[in-house]
Amino acid sequence: MKRSKRPVIVCRCEEITEDEVRRAIKRGYYSLEEIKRVLRTGMGHCGGRGCLKIIARLIEEETGIPVAKQRFPCSRPPLKPLALGLLASYKYEEKNG
Repeated sequence: MKRSKRPVIVCRCEEITEDEVRRAIKRGYYSLEEIKRVLRTGMGHCGGRGCLKIIARLIEEETGIPVAKQRFPCSRPPLKPLALGLLASYKYEEKNG
């Protein structure tokens, strides 16, 4: 199968390509956390739900470290996207005395 010359985006939020991830791995960044810190993968609004598994597979292909042995970065707040309407409907109750 002939491979397309168009870049393959693996992290849509940060527009990181497969080639950028492979270059980072070849520079010695072998963990998802290291690649996240170098390329900002998984730091977009999806929080890595779309790209971390793909990047883990790329690490496995380049280094031989199985996906099951890789440590996925922790989710940090906000844990999931919130609709602005939900935030706007929040009623703040002021305590008096």
